[in-house]
Amino acid sequence: MSLQALWAMFLAHPAQVVNGLALFFACAGAWVLLATRWREQRSIARLAAESELEGVDGPTVQDESAQRLNRFFYAFGYFSLAVALGVSWASTQV
Repeated sequence: MSLQALWAMFLAHPAQVVNGLALFFACAGAWVLLATRWREQRSIARLAAESELEGVDGPTVQDESAQRLNRFFYAFGYFSLAVALGVSWASTQV
């Protein structure tokens, strides 16, 4: 699709194009949140399996760098969802 066709679509239906952008941000943010949660669950399961093999009875805690990375991705995912909400709201004003 050429840039000229995209521009013509934007001029014809500006609210739908902006709402499509909001949908993109929402899908991306939700995917980041889900992927982070799955990675966190796999990491905890791996740590639990390792502690069972070693015979250690105690809480399984992720290292600090993994926790920091998960916090960053959770914040990024929630920020993407907030941007999607703002862009969607802005599409009603167009």
